Amino acid sequence: MRRTSSQSSVRRNDRGITPAISTVILTGVIVVLIIIAVVFANNFLNTQIAESDFSAMEQFMQTAALQLDNVAWTIGRTQTLSYTSKYGQVNFQTAALSYAVYNGTSKVPVITNTTGIILFNVPTNAYSISNNYFQRIPPSSSGSFLQQGTSATIAQVFAVEKLPMFDGSYVRVVLAPTIRMLNSTIGSQRYYEFYLPCLVQGSHPYYTQSITIATQNVATISVANPTMINVTVTFPNAALGFSSSFFNFQSTTVTVHIQSGSIVEFYVGEVIVSLGLYA
Repeated sequence: MRRTSSQSSVRRNDRGITPAISTVILTGVIVVLIIIAVVFANNFLNTQIAESDFSAMEQFMQTAALQLDNVAWTIGRTQTLSYTSKYGQVNFQTAALSYAVYNGTSKVPVITNTTGIILFNVPTNAYSISNNYFQRIPPSSSGSFLQQGTSATIAQVFAVEKLPMFDGSYVRVVLAPTIRMLNSTIGSQRYYEFYLPCLVQGSHPYYTQSITIATQNVATISVANPTMINVTVTFPNAALGFSSSFFNFQSTTVTVHIQSGSIVEFYVGEVIVSLGLYA
């Protein structure tokens, strides 16, 4: 049968359109795959940067705890520490911990001091471990808020992710002041010395990524003829999420039995914490 001119034209057009459509489809698929790969690579890179920031700040907070010990017991001593982070920011939470010291079983505290804490916060949309994650960062291996010995720290550093919290969703590195107890004998005299740094909020201009700590006052308190010292910790801002489960101490009360005739002294350093300020 003889083909008409219209039939030949249609078939020729079909052969011309098919490669063009295939090229467009193939090009579109390639573009979509490239976009998906770029988004995945960008998200992976950002996660790696945030994770690196977090790991670096764990070490930074360890250094800050050591510097706090150097500063807290000398009035006027100041130290500035700088950090670098793309996704996280250091923050200060006032009145996070309250320590009270009782002589024996007395209901009246001999000493009551409240301290703030330093936090490095990374939004969980940038980096997350898991909800209710908690890990103490060495040398803060013990969960007690009262540490004993010359090598004991005066602040615990830990990583925590606890959701929800009043200020948003963060995974955090926390520096929380604790108490160090030294027990020594000079001649025939027995001494018990307790050290507690109390962090107080200073200025927060946020000009730079830095923390400046400066000791404003050091108080010495003596306890007369105790046979037992009870130390308790409470959480004034528990309603904001900074509760017992946030700090995860082994116990909220520690009892220390004192040898008869010993001298017991408490040293409380008032340390001003300023964020983003060079001194």
